[in-house]
Amino acid sequence: MFRGVATVNLDSKSRLVVPARYRDALLVNGGGRVVITADPSQCLLLYPLPEWEPIEKKLNGLSDFNSRTRSLKQLLVGYAHDMDMDSAGRVLLPPMLRKFAELDKSVVMVGQGSKVELWNEARWEAQVAQALTFSDDALPPELEGFTL
Repeated sequence: MFRGVATVNLDSKSRLVVPARYRDALLVNGGGRVVITADPSQCLLLYPLPEWEPIEKKLNGLSDFNSRTRSLKQLLVGYAHDMDMDSAGRVLLPPMLRKFAELDKSVVMVGQGSKVELWNEARWEAQVAQALTFSDDALPPELEGFTL
């Protein structure tokens, strides 16, 4: 559903102008209703509401007695904001989420299948640089035999 990278600017009211290729997918899958939340890598995740709901249900089913799962749930569910895309294809980014991801004027949107990641531009460039250092001997087991 979502793929590709785009750099967009926040407007003066901290609204993100969603590129047309993402906007159309958000309208088809959820009528423009989205959930934006924090990710442990300090980016934001933007999901169409129907894609987010089963994830939230799974997270809420995790035990609070395990400190690692509780921390993940606190981050993902605690920061989750339901938002509506306006008629101009903009989504307001709440101040707490902008602060968490250190988003200012320029935001990098990275399509990741069922969601879009929202990155601080400098942090995204560092993420890409790290990905370029990936070596064959560091392949995780689930990628063994995977080819492009």
